[in-house]
Amino acid sequence: MEPTNTVLLPTTVVGSYSVPEWLERLKTEYYQRRISAQHLTEIHEVAIKAAVKDQELAGIDIVSDGELRRDNDVDYFLARIPGVHIPQRAKTDYFDYYEAEVTRPLPELPEGNKGLGLADDFRFTRRLTEKPIKFSFTGPFSLSRRIRDDAYEEPGELVRALARRLNAEARELAEAGAGLLQIDEPFLAGYPEQVELAIEAVNIVTGDVPVSWALHVCYGNRYARPSWEGHYDFLFPAVKAARVDQVVLEFARKGLDDLRLIRQHGWDKWLGLGVIDVKNPEVEAAELVASRIRRALEYVPAGRLMINPDCGLRHLAPEVARQKLRAMVAGVALVRAELGGGETA
Repeated sequence: MEPTNTVLLPTTVVGSYSVPEWLERLKTEYYQRRISAQHLTEIHEVAIKAAVKDQELAGIDIVSDGELRRDNDVDYFLARIPGVHIPQRAKTDYFDYYEAEVTRPLPELPEGNKGLGLADDFRFTRRLTEKPIKFSFTGPFSLSRRIRDDAYEEPGELVRALARRLNAEARELAEAGAGLLQIDEPFLAGYPEQVELAIEAVNIVTGDVPVSWALHVCYGNRYARPSWEGHYDFLFPAVKAARVDQVVLEFARKGLDDLRLIRQHGWDKWLGLGVIDVKNPEVEAAELVASRIRRALEYVPAGRLMINPDCGLRHLAPEVARQKLRAMVAGVALVRAELGGGETA
C-alpha cells in the first residue's frame, strides 16, 4: 500500500489541523470583506507551512496540509463545483455553512475543465515536505446533505453526479503526484440507512485512479462535538464492497468495542485506528495510546494497521494538538519496540 508500507505502524493525521485563533479571526475578516482574497491566500500558506512543520516535529510519518484553506468540511468544495448555486456567500462567521442549491443537473466535466483546484493545493504542500502526504476531501454523500436538490427526481442521482466530479478531481491529484487520497464521509453516521448509496458513490470516486485510497467515517466533529452517537455496525458489511485500501475509524472516544466488527466481517485491508480523542483537550499518556494499539493488534496484523487521531484536530488549541500528536508518536514507539523494530517485512 504505497506510500505507507515502509514503516511499521505508520502514524498520520485524519486531515484537519488546529486552527489558531488568529486564523479564525482573519477568515471571518475576509467574509466581512475587510481583507482581500489574495491577502487570505498568503495567510493560508503561512498557516499550512506551520501545520506541516508541527507534524514533522511531532514525528508524524504521513502528513497533511491541515485543510487550513477550508472553512469547514463542505463549503470549500461546493463553492467550486459548477452547477452548485450559492445565493449568498457572505457569512457572519467563517465556519457557518453556505446555503447551497442545485436547480438543474450538474454539468458533466467538459474537456479542459480546470477542476476544483485541489491538485494545486497538493502541489503546494508537496513543495514543503519530503514526507508522504495524505490528501483528503469530503465525499459525495456528505456534500449532498448540504445541498437543496431541486434538479433530480431521485436523490441518489445528485450523489452520483458529485461523485463523478470528485473522480475527475482525484485523477488530477494522481497526475500531480498524490499517492494517498482519503474520502471523508462525516455525515454518513446520521443516515445509516443510505450506506449502500454512499459506498456506491465512493466507488465512482475511486474508479480508475491509481492511488492508495482511504475512507474515513466518523460521528461528526462540528465545534468539537459529535453529531451522532452509535456504533459502526451500520457500516458493515456494506463497506466491504468499497474499492478502498483502508477504512479510518474513531475508537479513542467511543471505545474499542467496535474492533469486533473487523473480525466478525473479515475486514482484510488496512485499518486507520483512532487512538487520540480530538473532542477532549486532555492529552493522552503514551502508555494509553500503546494500550489501544495493543488491543487492535488482537484484530488486525501490525502490517495492516495505521495509527491516527479519531478525527481532525481543527478544534483543539495548537499546543494541545502538538502534545497529542507527540503522545501518539510516543505510544507507537512503545509498541514498535515490543514488536521488534520499525520496518515492515
